Amino acid sequence: MIRWIFPCVVLMWSGCNTEALQDRLGPYDGQPISCEQPGVEAVESGISAQMKAAGIQDSTGTWAYVLEEGEEAIFSRAWLGQKATRSIDIQYFIFSMDNVGIIALDQILHAADRGVQVRMLVDDFMLDVTAQDVAALNAHPNISIRVYNPTDGKNTLDKARHMLADFQGFNQRMHNKTFVVDGRVAITGGRNIADEYFDYDQGYNFRDRDVLLLGTGAREVQASFDVFWSHPLAAELQGDIATATDPSGFYNKIHAYACDPENFWPEIRALIDGIPEAIPRLIGAGRLHRLEGMSFVSDPPGKNSSSGYSGGGASTDALLKLVSEAKTSLTIQSPYLVLTDLGLGVFADAVNRGVEVRILTNSLCSTDNLEAFNGYQRIRDRLIQSGVLVYEYRPDAEVRKALITAEKQKRSGYVPTFGLHAKSMVVDHQTVVIGTFNLDPRSANLNTECVAIMSSPAMAQQVESLMLTELLPANAWPASLTDNPDRHAGWSKRFQTWLRRIVPASLL
Repeated sequence: MIRWIFPCVVLMWSGCNTEALQDRLGPYDGQPISCEQPGVEAVESGISAQMKAAGIQDSTGTWAYVLEEGEEAIFSRAWLGQKATRSIDIQYFIFSMDNVGIIALDQILHAADRGVQVRMLVDDFMLDVTAQDVAALNAHPNISIRVYNPTDGKNTLDKARHMLADFQGFNQRMHNKTFVVDGRVAITGGRNIADEYFDYDQGYNFRDRDVLLLGTGAREVQASFDVFWSHPLAAELQGDIATATDPSGFYNKIHAYACDPENFWPEIRALIDGIPEAIPRLIGAGRLHRLEGMSFVSDPPGKNSSSGYSGGGASTDALLKLVSEAKTSLTIQSPYLVLTDLGLGVFADAVNRGVEVRILTNSLCSTDNLEAFNGYQRIRDRLIQSGVLVYEYRPDAEVRKALITAEKQKRSGYVPTFGLHAKSMVVDHQTVVIGTFNLDPRSANLNTECVAIMSSPAMAQQVESLMLTELLPANAWPASLTDNPDRHAGWSKRFQTWLRRIVPASLL
């Protein structure tokens, strides 16, 4: 039965065709490139020099900075790209060719033109550009692109056909999200590369969280990337597809797009240019935390190879251990909350040990995934009965006015709907977990995931304080046995969610 159910779900999820990026850039064909980019001389006060100036020289230490705001998350990546001297390694589940994605390509191409070696690894399932686009980018002598677990064809019917042929293999996706510069600085967390993860979407934005790592932790992220890059599932592009296009002309259109002030706002460029001494400044503000302990846990490529849809992985085991060893408190944010009997039991055991467990997930009003929300509906009462305090995010959360700082939103005068996408946990007011892991069977058993597990009371206090703020009535609805927030959603969305019961919970 599963063999035909899930391809039908893919038909509901997916579009029919992939639009060529070069077509989207058509209006910029022949347009002048009217903005300057920093040259090689601008990186002389780059990452290594700033780390030295800030006193970060201990080869055994890790420093961490939490990226809560979308705008800060994008200009941090842009700043790091401009300061790169040797390498940029990029690994994402989603790399969309919307406004943020094209601006990211502009930064990547400028770095490559300076001689920086760029490696990009993207998951095939969510790659929304054509093979010709990817090949044209890959034609740059300093850019190399690989695709994780690729399948032939990009339209919906092709995806459904591959699901039927190799259902489990098709569903093993790379959900890791990492960005590493010069092997010295890394960003990991929940954000993909798309407008809605950086507060650039006018209708719906994700409340997300990343962490920027300096030192040993960044080297651990680099090592994980290298494992994925060299694995057989990370396929090199085959053939010379780029011959039908002019790569240099394609690059010029990307640069012209990014130079258009309507696409890359001058205010954002000013923010990037205005932080020449970013690392010392973060230390001075007390927001760059020296960690007492740090581990970066990543599932291996391909994850478990057992038949069926169970088996877990390294990230699953690490999180189960943290929950099972918690002594006083667990504060958790997970956009999708689809727990198995094992997961329900682990949280019930924690409550029975006297641990206060608080979980914030999406409401029916804020979720972007009705299939996953239906899975949550199936276990919600059991979770509440176990003593876990459950909250659901409001789409009009008051906190979004503080977290969405993007100049684009300020000028439009509209605050978009907010949906939770952060995957984070604070354990015993001491340990912070930021990563890609959703509390659902897909993260536990199918997708490769990664989590940064960081020990720092100061950082834990900072992150948990904001997480608790998001539990306040202005930001979240409490869920109880007698009243759940589904009633705030319209009848159509409630009915559409009910229809999703056709999907087995083990696949959500």
